Amino acid sequence: MGNELVDFMLIYTSTKPLEIAAAISLLEEQDIPAYKINKKDSSYIFGEIELYVSSDLVDRAKLILTENDLL
Repeated sequence: MGNELVDFMLIYTSTKPLEIAAAISLLEEQDIPAYKINKKDSSYIFGEIELYVSSDLVDRAKLILTENDLL
């Protein structure tokens, strides 16, 4: 394993944790690692959860999410 830096790009945002979980599951089934950053404020229940994938997999990930009516 090298010391290569991987660029990640935001591909999807949602306020609904279940939508993010479904998107991650769909992507991982296709061997696309996906990472979420939860920017929701737990006190006030606003903000979004962001979903990121490696920049070289963005097009493939977006296609998968589109085909499954998430984008």
